[in-house]
Amino acid sequence: MFDSRDAVLVKRAQGGEVDAVGELYDRHHELVFKYVRSRVRDAALAEDLTGEVFARMVTHLSGYRCKGVPFRAWLYRIARNLVVDHYRKEGGRSPVPLCCAQGLREREGDPALIVEQKLALERVQHALSRLDPSQQEVVVLRFLLGLSLREVALTMDKTVAAVKSLQHRGLRALRGTLKQV
Repeated sequence: MFDSRDAVLVKRAQGGEVDAVGELYDRHHELVFKYVRSRVRDAALAEDLTGEVFARMVTHLSGYRCKGVPFRAWLYRIARNLVVDHYRKEGGRSPVPLCCAQGLREREGDPALIVEQKLALERVQHALSRLDPSQQEVVVLRFLLGLSLREVALTMDKTVAAVKSLQHRGLRALRGTLKQV
């Protein structure tokens, strides 16, 4: 999805306007953090990696062109590459703590409802963790962060058809796993 507001802010930021960089940060920080947090278990690490995403944004902003790749997808690609690099160095697979990705906040209210919500999230998280890592990533990007098929494809460096296929297989597997649990 092309966002003309981002295009204007990018142009201003590339022209040296510090306020425009701040606005880009404000517009995208929360969702980039949620994406990174959905891929790593440690909140402090997610904060560090998110900070690095925006540091790289500033460093490479002069080379960004609005043609073809929406700014938001460009940011998620930076975030994805940082997470992949982190796990490559650590030698492990990326977990998906779904409850943190959604940013669920406990509200005052019925304790039974809160427990029920947590149990449902744990079931979904367990089911999601059983998916192929690419399917997990598509589900997180599409349904937790609301990216379009095209943005997910650009973020993951795949075709839209490949993302649709991953999404279809992932949702089918997720549905099957949830029926079993």
